[in-house]
Formats: sequence, C-alpha cells, structure tokens
Amino acid sequence: MIRVLVADDHPIVRSGIVGILADADDLEVVGEAADGAEAVAQARLLRPDVVLMDLRMPVLDGVAATGQIVSAGLGRVLVLTTYEADEQILAAIGAGAAGYLLKASPSSEILAGVRAVAGGESALSPSVAARLVQHVRLGPVEPVVTPSLLSPRELDVLRLVATGRTNAEIGRELYIGEATVKSHLLKVFAKLEVTDRTHAVTRALERGLIETHNS
Repeated sequence: MIRVLVADDHPIVRSGIVGILADADDLEVVGEAADGAEAVAQARLLRPDVVLMDLRMPVLDGVAATGQIVSAGLGRVLVLTTYEADEQILAAIGAGAAGYLLKASPSSEILAGVRAVAGGESALSPSVAARLVQHVRLGPVEPVVTPSLLSPRELDVLRLVATGRTNAEIGRELYIGEATVKSHLLKVFAKLEVTDRTHAVTRALERGLIETHNS
C-alpha cells in the first residue's frame, strides 16, 4: 500500500484530491496539511511514501516545504499545482521534487504519477517536461564531462527515461529485464551524483551527455 500525504491550502481542492486517491485500492491517504509547515510536520510524524504538494500555501510555501522534506528523508514529493511558470518548475525540481503535475491533469495521470514517484521514478506533465527541457537546452551548458562517464547502454536507458518511458517500457524496447534497467539507472545516478530520474535527465542535458529532439 502506498501511503500518501496531501498538502493543499484549499479545503475543497484538497478534498477532491483525497477523493481521487481514495478510489485506488493501492493508495492510502494517511494525512492532510493546509500549509507547508504543517506538511513538514505531518511528513515527520507519518513518514509517507509520497507527499502531494501544492506550491502556493501560507506559512511555508511548497518549494520550501519540499526542500525540508526531501533533505530530511521524510518522503518523496510530487508537486501538484495549477502553476507551470519556468521559475516555479525549476524551483520545485531544484528543491528535490521527484515530479511536477498540473491539477488539470486527468485523474489517471495523477494516480500514475503517485505510483511512479513511490516506485522511485519521476512524473512530469508533458507541458512541464517540455518547458524543463527547453530551459536546460537554452541555458548555460556545463563543460561536457568525459564521454566515457556513462556507458553506451546507460546512455540508451537515460535517453528513454527522458522520453517519459517507465522501466518496464525501457526493458521491452532494449530487450533487457526490468531489473537490469534499474541496475543501469542506479549506476547513472551514482555517476551523475543525483538520486532520481528527473534530476538524472536534467544533469545529463546540462552536461551535453544526451539530447532531446522535439518532433
């Protein structure tokens, strides 16, 4: 069972999110928070698998709360918000959020995002992913590290991660087992000095290790 903490300052919105999660047999809402400070306190008490985090909240905003929760190892954070400005996306990802979804997303996408983040993967709304990649590609590029930093197979896996594929989908495409995909990703994380898929892709784009091509 995936244990979820929902943080949103609007009671009606929060209730709606809880209702979506309650319909899933594999998810359990273990707590609710009306502001960022309460979210941190609840995460410390409840140790949820995933914190669904709004960004604009009183007392402590979602970005600051995300940073505190992630740095203390209190749970993985999935941002769920109405805002998709570049600075907000980058701030949340920089604070350690493992995913960034919009409240306008279909319920199925929100549920899939919670499951993905709980499983150590990332979850980005398509529009958010496009903005993140565009920012990285237009921003300053770090000097490219030695080409041998990542093996050819690790690069193959990371390129597919950048397209939003799950471990199972990557395994099928590369004709390798899901456990092997996870092993490659763990090595990628260690080499790039990151802890999740979203930051691995961002770091690889910054360093010119992979490229994305919009059709």
